[in-house]
Amino acid sequence: MKTSFLARAAGLAAVAVLAATPAGAQQQAYPDKPMRIMVGASPGGGTDILARVLADKFSPSLKQPVVVENRPGASNTIAGELTARAPADGATLLLATNTAQAVAPHILKLKYDPLKDLQPVGLVAVMPNVLVVSASSPYRSVKDLVAAMAAKPGSFKYASSGIGSTQHVGGEAFNLATGMKSIHVPYKGSSQAHVDIIAGEVDMMFDSTSSAMGQIKAGKFRALAVSAPQRSPELPDVPTLAEQGIKGADVSTWYGLYVTAGTPRPAVERLSAELSRTLKLADVQTRIKALGGEPGGLTGEPFAAMNKQEFDHYGQLVRDANIKAE
Repeated sequence: MKTSFLARAAGLAAVAVLAATPAGAQQQAYPDKPMRIMVGASPGGGTDILARVLADKFSPSLKQPVVVENRPGASNTIAGELTARAPADGATLLLATNTAQAVAPHILKLKYDPLKDLQPVGLVAVMPNVLVVSASSPYRSVKDLVAAMAAKPGSFKYASSGIGSTQHVGGEAFNLATGMKSIHVPYKGSSQAHVDIIAGEVDMMFDSTSSAMGQIKAGKFRALAVSAPQRSPELPDVPTLAEQGIKGADVSTWYGLYVTAGTPRPAVERLSAELSRTLKLADVQTRIKALGGEPGGLTGEPFAAMNKQEFDHYGQLVRDANIKAE
């Protein structure tokens, strides 16, 4: 990958303008029923963690119960499809990642169009991916890992949260950049993959920091490299892939909030304003940074443009790495 996510989004961020929330009876009436945030991953992963942060902050402000509903599987797209088919009343939200919004559509045959059937609300956070192995693994650097992979071609396995996930793309980008070949082992979510990484059943994973940070800090994972242009402030002693001679394999995970396409504009604008307010809260910023990420800042059309840009970017990467459904 030639440029980082943040570099590609910089121009869009510069023109992002927070939409003003209009007054009026329709705006005041929303929301008028309990709300749910759909998550395409299992409990305990990065998407689930962020969704629960939003639910906790949205509920008292919007004066409605806000629950998180986990629907893992199919590279996060089950939750996306359910949101796309939900009533367009703003009661069903989706916290999605670039897995479902930009990668999976180029690999899987979906029954909905992520760019047309989901209305972007705003960018929640951006997290770098990190190459991790079990703390009991003999590999202490990318150099050690690549040397072992070269000695036993085709015998190494890497985990992901599903076909078309950023972890999957990260693994294939690593294969492409190093000339190695490791075997992809998909799971329904990062938390399930973690069990096998720790047990040594799978050799490695290119997980998002939001999912992996807990295991790293608990001493169960060893982080070998951050797949981003700069080191993570939360992992200052972990070098980047580029610092270790691996270029073109940087992959980050971003998280965005969506509603069903056709949701009335006042409802979308209310949610965008609520998201922007929430992301400015000190405790929320601290939580996101502790996960190794950065709070988002794009809303409305700039976020929609970023999503389309990422869709095109990952489409090219999928073709270059010849990533296919398995």
